[in-house]
Amino acid sequence: MKIAVINGTEKHGITYQLKEMFLNPFRETAEITEYYLPKDCPSFCMGCLNCTLRGEHTCKDAARVQKIAASLLDADLIVMTSPAYVFHVTGAMKTLLDHFAYLWIPHRPAPEMFAKRAVIITQCLGAGGESAAKDIKHSLAWWGISDIKLFTGKLMSDVVWDRLTEKKRFELTKKITALSEKCIRIDYTKPARTSPITKLKFLICRMMQKSLHEKDPEYLDGKYWANQGWLGTARPWKSR
Repeated sequence: MKIAVINGTEKHGITYQLKEMFLNPFRETAEITEYYLPKDCPSFCMGCLNCTLRGEHTCKDAARVQKIAASLLDADLIVMTSPAYVFHVTGAMKTLLDHFAYLWIPHRPAPEMFAKRAVIITQCLGAGGESAAKDIKHSLAWWGISDIKLFTGKLMSDVVWDRLTEKKRFELTKKITALSEKCIRIDYTKPARTSPITKLKFLICRMMQKSLHEKDPEYLDGKYWANQGWLGTARPWKSR
């Protein structure tokens, strides 16, 4: 199997330790590709809308964005990690997610995404882990991914793994290990189930794209949907 990992920071802190523990059971059997932000991240999205109106390859950062996109589309499991910064993901992670606007269901979702599984790992000092995880989950869900598992760790004393209490280290290790063991038991040769909510989002966007395509057959998003057969009877979760 293949795993694509997006690390929201280059720091090897507690989020990194948790991610490593999660991946350890997969290392002997999986091909793991990792990206570290901001090192591997494109520069800020300029809001030019080129990716949505003219195509993702017209983005000024297309070379870097599409390298990451290819890894995500090729992966059986997507792992996204980020510590919570002021209740949200790191700025580098938000920058990357902005560049994937074209992948949202209202635009040009990749059919592969509807079959994928994802894990989000966040941690925080006090509160904020859950809201940071939701930042990432919001994008993944609108890419078409239904099977998204969350890990949110809450620290109360320190942000360095070795300075955490033994009790806290045991608690975090037990929780992340349980998630990893649950994920490694999955048969990744079988596609993930598409949820009713994802299907509803798709069908609402289909009505919008059908109307847009009738008005302008050359409009990029509508043309994409038509080429996929989605304006007819084809559905991304039925083509597996």
